Amino acid sequence: MTSLFTPPAGLMLMLAAWFASTGLQAQAPRPEIISPQVKSAVDKGLAWLLKQQQPAGYFSEQKTDKVPRRGDIPSHTAAMTALTLMGLASVGHLPGDPTPEGMAAQRALKFIVDNVEPDENGYLGRSDRSRMYGHGIMTLMLTEMLGMSPDEETDKKVRSMTENAIKLIVRAQSVPKSDANKGGWRYEPQSSDSDISVSVWQLMSLRAAKNSGIEVPKEAIDNAIAYIKRSYRAERDSNGKLKQLEAAFSYEPYGGRQTFSTTAAGLLSLQVAGIYDAPEVLGSSNWLLKFPPELNEPWFYYGCYYYAQGMYQRGGDHAATARQKTEQMLVSAQDPSGAWYPRNGNEKSAGPVYATALSLLSLSVYHHFLPIYQK
Repeated sequence: MTSLFTPPAGLMLMLAAWFASTGLQAQAPRPEIISPQVKSAVDKGLAWLLKQQQPAGYFSEQKTDKVPRRGDIPSHTAAMTALTLMGLASVGHLPGDPTPEGMAAQRALKFIVDNVEPDENGYLGRSDRSRMYGHGIMTLMLTEMLGMSPDEETDKKVRSMTENAIKLIVRAQSVPKSDANKGGWRYEPQSSDSDISVSVWQLMSLRAAKNSGIEVPKEAIDNAIAYIKRSYRAERDSNGKLKQLEAAFSYEPYGGRQTFSTTAAGLLSLQVAGIYDAPEVLGSSNWLLKFPPELNEPWFYYGCYYYAQGMYQRGGDHAATARQKTEQMLVSAQDPSGAWYPRNGNEKSAGPVYATALSLLSLSVYHHFLPIYQK
């Protein structure tokens, strides 16, 4: 198994190609000092994930030799495979690398481009019934894989799927909605309401696509930012000025649950969109310092991913505190098999592939391999 801290063969060339395509100067990832416990946890998580890859190429703990049909694949398998691909890439394993991890990533990417059948509008969430959640996850993964495919044919498929998927996100945002819901997304492309959980995946996909040179209307990103900001639940004075130094993001604008996961999602998505010093960013990161996550919270693994990445972007004491908290929680929660298992609620039904992929993304913050999360 390739070390987590040594870029595998071909990675630096692929990163250089990506930066060249975006007009940015390529820089080598700068791994920081990582504890032996975290390194061991990541290595064990990678080894477990590779054992869950099915002959067809997708990742699932449900073993089967059944060959999926294009456009009709097991529920949520494409979304979970995309999440796993990002987890592998976040610690340096890209499709085509001459390692077990690289070969697994290559088979996974081929599964998605060969078996996910977009509809006539570019919608990716229909084939595996993962809806706009899956569409956003797959689109973000595809944008991160642009120029990193092992062969030209796959890269052309990735680019075509990405461009059409981005157009679908823009169209779905334009569906007539109330003032509170404008700029966001919900479960289906035609949904007339919005929530922060679905919306952050679409906003990150738009930003990643723009970074990679795909045309994205400026107003689409601006409207999404405005929607995320409306989900920030701080008291304001008569002039609209915030009265609190810390506050949370809610599940929906002007209402809904205010949790560490929704707050961390809002924090990361705004910073990915280039908003670093807004009151909503400062206040939500302060709130997370005051109310850090705990293992038994609903949607812990989903929220931990946003928490680790979002607080890292914030920097300083926020980043240091979140890193220590994230590593302590995840190392202690890892199963001896190498997997992470969700503990409660709806997240429990998502399964260990989901939790393990998100754990890798949470522990990989300081390796800077995925362009979307680089400062």
